Amino acid sequence: MNNSRLSRRGFLRGASGLTLGVAVGGGALTAGCTSINVSADSGGGDLLERLRGSGTVRMGFANERPFGFINGQGDLTGEAPEVGKEIFRRLGVESFEPKLADFSSLIPGLKAGLFDVIAAGMYITPDRCAEIEFTNPDYNAPAALLLPEGNPRNLSDLQSIEESGARIGVLTGSVEEGYAADIGLPGNRIVVYPDQSSGIDGVAAGRSDCLMLTRLSLNSALQQRRGMPLELGEPFVPVVNGEEMFGAGGFGFRKGETAIVDAFNRELASMQRSGEILKLTKPFGFAQEEMTDLTAADLCAGTAS
Repeated sequence: MNNSRLSRRGFLRGASGLTLGVAVGGGALTAGCTSINVSADSGGGDLLERLRGSGTVRMGFANERPFGFINGQGDLTGEAPEVGKEIFRRLGVESFEPKLADFSSLIPGLKAGLFDVIAAGMYITPDRCAEIEFTNPDYNAPAALLLPEGNPRNLSDLQSIEESGARIGVLTGSVEEGYAADIGLPGNRIVVYPDQSSGIDGVAAGRSDCLMLTRLSLNSALQQRRGMPLELGEPFVPVVNGEEMFGAGGFGFRKGETAIVDAFNRELASMQRSGEILKLTKPFGFAQEEMTDLTAADLCAGTAS
């Protein structure tokens, strides 16, 4: 599997890194860019102990519904933040400081110590696993295409885009951008958008013939943009070079912080068995079909099936 891009969507705008701290529970927005000692010791890292000591975990997110976003009350919510908040509470960390950024810079931001964990529903891929530590996934979601009303080019998946000569819309730094390149689409048929909102506008304006993201992401976005002449195609699993590309997302930590990953995975497994993961994510459009028993080890090795 050749997924050369690091992320599905993006975080810090450029090398300088724009971050946004938001006090959970309706506090005021505050700009800030604070780094910490990012070196992990040889025993699996001490991040969990440090977080318990400070009582606060800084969550990197990309303001993309339904994975992680700021709601109308100014609070961080979404699939990943809600699951993450509950697991960190169980691990003895009660407070949460959101750090907003473009998705494509989440991994650089994490590695630079600008936050402690990526809580953005990030897909687990072999290339990303070479950069950071992943927890096991808490969901596995199919892709879909956002299309002009009536689907005039009869698009349904990557292969139909390739064969029809259509232009695919993708978000900058996304795995979808990588998929489009990997199936051999020329650059003039890959329309790159900076964010979800501009991608939707691009399809509506005819700048691209579709926008590819997860079904969950597109469905959630469309509910915020009712009345536009757009429709959502049927869900599908992307196939690239004969391999299925799983959309399984988890939480990211810096390399070497395996102790907190192990502790996180234990709580995650308990919540998966009890059905609590589905209960937490259902308000954001997740269903039993998105629940998964895939592991980060298999996804990182490219052996998931």
